[in-house]
Amino acid sequence: MSEHLIFEKSGPVVTLTINRPESRNPLGAPEDAENFSAAAARINDDREVRCVILTGAGKAFSAGGNVKAMREGGDGFGGPGVHIRERYRNGIHRIVKSVWGIEVPVIAAVNGPAIGLGNDVACLADTRIAADSAIFGATFLKIGLVPGDGGAWLLPRIVGMARASELLYTGDTINAATAKEWGLVSEVVPADELMDRARALAAKICNQAPDVLRMTKQLLRRGMLSDFDNIMELSASMQALVHHTEDHKEALDAFFEKRAPNYKGV
Repeated sequence: MSEHLIFEKSGPVVTLTINRPESRNPLGAPEDAENFSAAAARINDDREVRCVILTGAGKAFSAGGNVKAMREGGDGFGGPGVHIRERYRNGIHRIVKSVWGIEVPVIAAVNGPAIGLGNDVACLADTRIAADSAIFGATFLKIGLVPGDGGAWLLPRIVGMARASELLYTGDTINAATAKEWGLVSEVVPADELMDRARALAAKICNQAPDVLRMTKQLLRRGMLSDFDNIMELSASMQALVHHTEDHKEALDAFFEKRAPNYKGV
């Protein structure tokens, strides 16, 4: 894995750290798409992994796209519009789709500013916890851009259309306390406690049966896109499968024996 996306595995938990702290962890450099794609594939292929923590190095989660490169026309921002469109499709959008495609629960541990693309990447996580120093913003219009990274789809589903519209149309940023009030994050903790809290939450998630955990995430994601009848049919099919797993039998035995289950992913 690249020095700009640190991949650390500890038991069933993978921590991904965006690592350009000197420039507040911008995203969108040519290698970022490959780094995130490779990390997601590695996670999905490892059946031992049950949870991912996504965070930023230093004092920022991610300041978003590289505005300096945009101004100078570097990193693929120059040339005809059709070329820039392909640069989004094959670059920034690969980052977004890679994080969205991670099959296990993802916790965004937002340690500082999450702005623009950085805010969108945080929104791709299943849940977000924030340091009290965190700041959130969908500031695309302030630099004359549309929300080109998926935020127009993600934000309304998390905070509602009115608040998503306010964030996008004004370009204002909000602090961690407001983000919690709006439902953008589930918890705010002191900055020096953030990673400990993220690891504690990850450990709790990892107590679940691994295949059932992945299936539950798939149902939640499908539920954002499908109608009720389709979800009910998919739920019945998945439930029929897991009824025949050893982990389901172990869960029942543990329940009646009043002990912690020992799941093996079978």
